[in-house]
Amino acid sequence: MKSRVFVFVVAASLLFIMALYFLINPSYEKSLRAKYYYETGEYAEAYNLAKEAFDIDVYNRMAATVMAQSQTSLKYKNYIDDAKKYMKGIDEIAKHKQISDADKAKIKMMCNIMLGSYIKLAPSVITDEELVQEAAAYHAKFEKLLEKVTQN
Repeated sequence: MKSRVFVFVVAASLLFIMALYFLINPSYEKSLRAKYYYETGEYAEAYNLAKEAFDIDVYNRMAATVMAQSQTSLKYKNYIDDAKKYMKGIDEIAKHKQISDADKAKIKMMCNIMLGSYIKLAPSVITDEELVQEAAAYHAKFEKLLEKVTQN
């Protein structure tokens, strides 16, 4: 009976020491904060904190993972932001009664830029599914738009 209690006390002590080290170590503390910011969708802040944590301890796998995932999510977020900006510009062109050849060329160029940018995106298992789906939806819109512009 005493041996079971002893094993339990030793195991609990080791777990407590490990948890304390994990929470006190500045690298792991920053990586935990980075993970929180990643989960809340603040990818730039998550990337910065994870990079700081990784610079402190290059063996911190949590920091490396959060840094890589934040970087991937930032690429998706930037793609979506660019897509919104280009769609707004295309909507302004579409308001004209007649679309000139120069405007069609602008639309083609915008579509080609966004289609080329989409190819460079590579989601991972952890990448936010909403970001991936929104980027894919914009990609499909630009494909259809380019097809319509090149037909006329």
